[in-house]
Amino acid sequence: MTAVAQAFLPEDYGFMSRALQLAERGLYTTTPNPRVGCVLVKDGVTIGAGWHESAGQPHAEIKALNDSVAKVGAGGTAGCTAYVTLEPCSHHGRTPPCADALIAAGVARVVAAMKDPNPLVAGQGLAQLAAAGIAVASGLLEAEARALNVGFVSRMTRGRPWLRLKVAMSLDGKTALNNGVSQWITGPDARRHAHGWRARSCAMLTGIGTVREDNPRLTVREVDTPRQPLRVVVDSRLEISPAAAILTGGNCLIACARDNPEKAAQLRALGADIVVLPNASGKVDLPALMQELGRRGINEVLAEAGLKLNGSLLREGCVDELLIYQAPVLLGDAARGMADLGELTELAAAQHLNIVERRPVGANFFLRARLGQPPDEYPTGADERCAQT
Repeated sequence: MTAVAQAFLPEDYGFMSRALQLAERGLYTTTPNPRVGCVLVKDGVTIGAGWHESAGQPHAEIKALNDSVAKVGAGGTAGCTAYVTLEPCSHHGRTPPCADALIAAGVARVVAAMKDPNPLVAGQGLAQLAAAGIAVASGLLEAEARALNVGFVSRMTRGRPWLRLKVAMSLDGKTALNNGVSQWITGPDARRHAHGWRARSCAMLTGIGTVREDNPRLTVREVDTPRQPLRVVVDSRLEISPAAAILTGGNCLIACARDNPEKAAQLRALGADIVVLPNASGKVDLPALMQELGRRGINEVLAEAGLKLNGSLLREGCVDELLIYQAPVLLGDAARGMADLGELTELAAAQHLNIVERRPVGANFFLRARLGQPPDEYPTGADERCAQT
């Protein structure tokens, strides 16, 4: 049985907006799971609310049901409406199915912002609820819900994470001096804002050139977060120094194109993981790396690299979104650009961008753009508030 479509009531929008606000509380913690919020309403009054905090913990629906017990007692949820930002799950994972719990609680109506793109669910949760006599509907504030989980949607539908390429540049499009010096082109407000994108990402990506020149840690420092993203280094010849700051504390994946057992063993002893993914040119196969990250449960990747890796990521179709911080300075023609894309001989070959956000950040200007025309499942502009820190 399929879900029964229903018209949304005026009050539905307010309650779903509240569920989305709750879902945002898991912005930095839920990976590899989606960010989900739930609100239970009876006679126009909220009787329970919750959000999913981290993998292995109760889902948003269970948190809301537990919250309702404290407010209205056991059985108080009979006849209520559940507003949930993602279709309730219908399968056993680390936790029992939420659809079963909603049915047992006597919920009369379930409104989901979007269907779950996970093939293990994919409409089955709503169908199960409908078969139990519960009125179901989906699609309310769907654009906002999808934007909140754009990486999860990407991994479920494409098998790869959503990749954002972050660039700090001058007004004339330069990211570093010719000698490699780049700290700091942008100001502290822009750097703090960028750390918000780091915090929501499951992984940070950079290249061996950046590791050599800047020796970055690629950790979240300007935002309070209980977890640090995986750090990924593209290093075709496995040249990284064991003393590199990015290796500190483990939680680092190095993608190379040739096996070096002795060096790999040395790096693994430091807590790093090694994956060998060569392409036909003897470089790291970047699309294959994206698929590998997807298999590891990575939903969102933030790349902070130099013009060579930036160019390769763009040319090979790995980039979904650009995060550009532009400072009111000029660095001149000899300075380095943002990406090595080769020479174009006609404008028709240019890569077109879809601007979805632009605003000042301190003394700098922030621009967020997506490549080409984004597909319907990745709506533009809906996740602006998620970038705030």
